[in-house]
Amino acid sequence: MLLQVDGRFDLAIALGILAASDQIDRQLLAGYEFLGELALTGELRGVDGALPAAIAAAEQGRTLVVAASNGAEAALARHADVRVARTLLDVCSALQGRTLPRAMPAPATPLAVPDLRDVRGQQQARRALEVAAAGGHHLLLLGTPGCDKTLLASRLPGVLPDATEAEALETATIASCSGAGIDTARWRHRPYRAPHHTASAVALVGGGTHPRPGEISLAHNGVLFLDELPEWSRHTLEVLREPLESGTVMVARAARTHAFPSRFQLVAAMNPCPCGWAGDRSGRCRCSSESIQRYRGRISGPLLDRIDLHVQVPRLEPRELRSDAPCGEDSASVRSRVVAARTIQLQRSGKPNAQLLPSELDAHCQLESKDQQLLEAAVEQLQLSARSMHRILRMARTVADLASCDQITTAHLAEAIGYRQVDRGGAG
Repeated sequence: MLLQVDGRFDLAIALGILAASDQIDRQLLAGYEFLGELALTGELRGVDGALPAAIAAAEQGRTLVVAASNGAEAALARHADVRVARTLLDVCSALQGRTLPRAMPAPATPLAVPDLRDVRGQQQARRALEVAAAGGHHLLLLGTPGCDKTLLASRLPGVLPDATEAEALETATIASCSGAGIDTARWRHRPYRAPHHTASAVALVGGGTHPRPGEISLAHNGVLFLDELPEWSRHTLEVLREPLESGTVMVARAARTHAFPSRFQLVAAMNPCPCGWAGDRSGRCRCSSESIQRYRGRISGPLLDRIDLHVQVPRLEPRELRSDAPCGEDSASVRSRVVAARTIQLQRSGKPNAQLLPSELDAHCQLESKDQQLLEAAVEQLQLSARSMHRILRMARTVADLASCDQITTAHLAEAIGYRQVDRGGAG
């Protein structure tokens, strides 16, 4: 019977055999961890998971030896002692006294991100994007084909606050384990993932015979963009429910259960009907009300309930697209307000507003009596759930933070209520 052994342990197994046969002193192995696949020539090959291995070795106070191709990745763990080798002979020589070179991280390379200045008009959608970025809220863009929904979504990473080193390291660790690889020169940038709507549930949330993280985990601490939302398999979309709430996805197998981090910010886009033109001023839509309802019904109410902002993106007038038409505000200006609002949130509760627990809303989202009545009237008229009401409160808190206001006012609350387009029938 043949046993399949993970290639990443080849180097450690080879050294164990050499020590067991007294070809090297086993005491020399103390204080080291070894990671790498061995070719028949004795050359070391890179493997997945070098970064988490380096982090674990540093926590145990041990030196990690990896293949040269894994050096830059493992060196992202700044407190780890990582050494690189090219062959098994190099490792054996080092154990006899020769020093292996230390792994060095790749120099940081600035990432050119798309600028919000490229988006003409669309003031409401631009404002919604700013609110979503400031509070970490999920966003749904509804509009006719070619009305800049994808353009808007791709500009979100450029207005988000920088990832902290801990966040970036966590995201890079997931990428290392997934086999997707790490761009070691740009690892500090927040990820932006945009899988195609034909992706399977396993590709989206993770899994497989040997479970690996999916797209939602690769988007951890970043943005997940789902275009053509009703075209996705309903089963695939439904598995997003738990991660949207908890920030973790559980992949259960017979032998064990794997938990993958998935604290992503969802941006989704959809057309208002099968032909895409319902509600357009051209009047070209010929879809029946039944077909529109079936189209919208591909997205379940519980999933829509978990998306904070539902925003219409109308078709622009031709004059707004002229080369001499005024450009919108650039990403740097919007980002400065987003960073200021996010700083307020972190100082107040240690987390973005979108992550506030229901028990924390009473402390951070207090309303005056007349505003409480306005909220209750909106919940009753729109037949909103308790979850939707809590999301409105979180959005109102974010709007107030963008205005540097300690108290949520009627204007802040009214703006937050206005972002529930689907609850008001805006998709059809």
